[in-house]
Amino acid sequence: MSDVINLKPKSSKSAGKLIAIGAVILAALIVLFNCFSVVRPGHSGVVVTLGEVSPTVLEEGFHLKLPFVSQIVQIDNRVLKTEVESTAASSDLQTISSKVAINYRVNQSASAEIYKNVGVDFENIIINPAIQECVKSVSAKYTAEELITERASISSQMEQAISEKINPYGLTIEVFNIVNFDFSEEFNRAIEAKQTAQQEALKAEQDLARIKVEAQQTIEKATAEAEAYRLKNEQLTDNVILMEFIDKWDGKLPTVMSDTAAMFDVSALTGIKTTEQAESSGTEENAQ
Repeated sequence: MSDVINLKPKSSKSAGKLIAIGAVILAALIVLFNCFSVVRPGHSGVVVTLGEVSPTVLEEGFHLKLPFVSQIVQIDNRVLKTEVESTAASSDLQTISSKVAINYRVNQSASAEIYKNVGVDFENIIINPAIQECVKSVSAKYTAEELITERASISSQMEQAISEKINPYGLTIEVFNIVNFDFSEEFNRAIEAKQTAQQEALKAEQDLARIKVEAQQTIEKATAEAEAYRLKNEQLTDNVILMEFIDKWDGKLPTVMSDTAAMFDVSALTGIKTTEQAESSGTEENAQ
């Protein structure tokens, strides 16, 4: 009986020792795992010791730290993207709804400073408000129509204005895009009507130019024909007419007679007398 009673305290002591050993091992593991940290790829580590941000920025990889005293905050230095929709007014008081997308990056060297001054929510605190303001300020300098026709120049101005606001924080724009510009229905109808009028005016101008060309061609053709007739008339001499007559003559002397004489006296051109002319000439010679 006494032996049984003496065994219970020994068993309790053994269990207590095991628990103590387990607690020590667990505490050692916790301390061990808090002695280092791994900075993920594309990130930088900001060391915070008892609430104080160290200016030294850790690169990606394995790093030791003071357990329970220091922590490493990871800042994403990869290319990030944000899209912002905004409403602005043009210089001619047209309402413009726009959507802007930018790809940006947090400079690794500025990770500690931006975490100290802004935190990790720098997109909503710095970037998006900067986009809103710059889109409104640049849009107000142009008419609604210019926002369409000079989109490339306006995009460049917006990107420059946003960069000037966010660069001091260590943020850099990689790509800037105006995704969309939307205008009121009234403005869209006005633009459509203007384009239709311009197309009709262009068609009328082209028709007028075509008519002028056709008229000039007609004048030039008539002038050429008149010049050709003039040259022909200058070249149309008695000898030419005689040669044409001889080429087409069939050997007969075509004479159309009137009451007194032939309407067309071939003998005057050929020198050949007709029968009547010969008889008349003979009568005149006998009379002499």
